[in-house]
Amino acid sequence: MLVTQQPVLRRFWYAVMPMDKLAAGPQPFTLLGEHIVLWKKSDGTPAAVRDRCCHRTAKLSKGFVEGDHIVCGYHGWTYDCSGACVKIPQAPDLQIPAGARVPAFHCQEKFGYAWVALDDPLLPLPDAEEEALGYRRIHQFDEAWATGALRLMENSFDSAHFAFVHAGTFGQGGQPKPEQFALDETDYGFEASMVISINNPPQSHRITGTTEPTTKRQFSNQWHMPFLRKLGLVYPSGIKHTIFTCATPIDDHRVQLIQWLYRNDSEADCPAELLNEWDTKVVLEDKVILESVDADAPVDVARRDEQSMASDRPGMLMRKRLLQLLQEHGETEKFGWTRIHPVQKEAAHADH
Repeated sequence: MLVTQQPVLRRFWYAVMPMDKLAAGPQPFTLLGEHIVLWKKSDGTPAAVRDRCCHRTAKLSKGFVEGDHIVCGYHGWTYDCSGACVKIPQAPDLQIPAGARVPAFHCQEKFGYAWVALDDPLLPLPDAEEEALGYRRIHQFDEAWATGALRLMENSFDSAHFAFVHAGTFGQGGQPKPEQFALDETDYGFEASMVISINNPPQSHRITGTTEPTTKRQFSNQWHMPFLRKLGLVYPSGIKHTIFTCATPIDDHRVQLIQWLYRNDSEADCPAELLNEWDTKVVLEDKVILESVDADAPVDVARRDEQSMASDRPGMLMRKRLLQLLQEHGETEKFGWTRIHPVQKEAAHADH
């Protein structure tokens, strides 16, 4: 699925950057192929519009913030958060033309990040009970990966790769299947729960809360359509380690990985630096593999572009739900030439 060519995907919220970044002034971002600029208003809330001045197309991200407004660095044209031009310095006494505006986007802060929806959102932002429970929140990742959003999401629910991809961290080579597994559909997507034995090397002792060479992980893994995952890990020690992962689609071939962590322990129990160091090691094992796959993952499995196995059920359900989403909004899946089945390729050549 080529995400930039599926309009319905513009109707979801995506985490795009930590709010801290906006302290330095306007920040550019590309979301679903749309070039946007974000800035922080005087009340501390974020705003987002297209990163193009309507005068001579200069990037507004090259400008500066003035109160609640963003000012183009080329000629000083000034825009409010609705995208309307409110000031033209060269003609202060003339009425501003009605067409002097740029598209504005839904934008709000949550969990310490700026979130953007390019069109009217179909679903609200997710909640995190960990906030109300007073768990500490730790920022982990804000980086671009050369992979597709669906690829990163289905990998997050793929227990079969642990023994191989994560052999250098927690994966057990002789344990390619979880001890328990269940999958339940929800309005927002689904929840997968499982129990699996993992290796517990010395570097992870403070993370798991035990010095035993192996331990168990209880997973409560939620998929929120289209590209957000909430992973709740519980260890026998009582430690709760909850991760939110956003595969924010930059374009058809890249995502911005936004991830933060909640813990029910203290900084003295396990420093944030150690947690990030360990989770970085785990995530980089995924990155090596995910950047080697075709970013354009098929959602219409009837094309049989890829072979699947029983443990792929979460990813298959994602594809099914995403295809239904497209169909409900009058869309068909757009995919690249490499995603066309050989028989279809021959038919396409014959048509031309």
